[in-house]
Amino acid sequence: MKRRPFLAAAASTGALTCLKPAELFAAEKLALSKGDVILFQGDSITDAGREKKSPVANAGLGRGYPKFIAESLRQDHPDLDLQIQNRGISGNKVPDLDRRWQADCIDLQPKILSILIGVNDIWHKLNGKYEGTSESYKAGFAALLERTRTALPQTTFVICEPFVLMSGTVKENQDKWFPEFDVRRTYAKEVAMDAGAIWVPFQTMFDDSVASGTEPQKLAGDGVHPTQLGHQLMAKTWREVVGI
Repeated sequence: MKRRPFLAAAASTGALTCLKPAELFAAEKLALSKGDVILFQGDSITDAGREKKSPVANAGLGRGYPKFIAESLRQDHPDLDLQIQNRGISGNKVPDLDRRWQADCIDLQPKILSILIGVNDIWHKLNGKYEGTSESYKAGFAALLERTRTALPQTTFVICEPFVLMSGTVKENQDKWFPEFDVRRTYAKEVAMDAGAIWVPFQTMFDDSVASGTEPQKLAGDGVHPTQLGHQLMAKTWREVVGI
């Protein structure tokens, strides 16, 4: 893969030097074609301030990992006119995705569908705003992917691992977050494997970065929402794992 400008700042911190190749690299590259739609879905981590009133491809993608991925993909493939969409919405949980899925996913006919969802499914529960369980998260996520596969049989699914870092609100309330959050991460991977999806292990990625010496708050100040460094690391890892 070509070296991209957005990787330089993150690499200089050492945050990008600790990945485990056996876990974080795709077995084979995906072939891209002219006009392919690549869709990012999720909550505030994906949303990252993106344009919501009149969303269009390749514009208003926010300040997070979808933006960095889009910039590098379009730089590497200027002739393909890739149509990159960000439809993440802050606060979303699996049921929220389900309610808006026809317009915000199926109607867009993506070649690649990337989903990062799960942190609100537990965070809102901890805050008393939601009653969903780990089991309902798994069942709802699996049903959403089954519905999507029926409608979009040729779409490549990319499921991103929900993650938290030991900083901010997560560190302050870790006895409430765990072990339930680990159960939900396990369920997300099981759902991904059952759906034949590419699995992007963001928690492993962040854990490895911290183990190599990067302070957790430099990657996600509140333990949930990545800093720009965190988003850059996510973008790099996503491309390496997905193989485009």
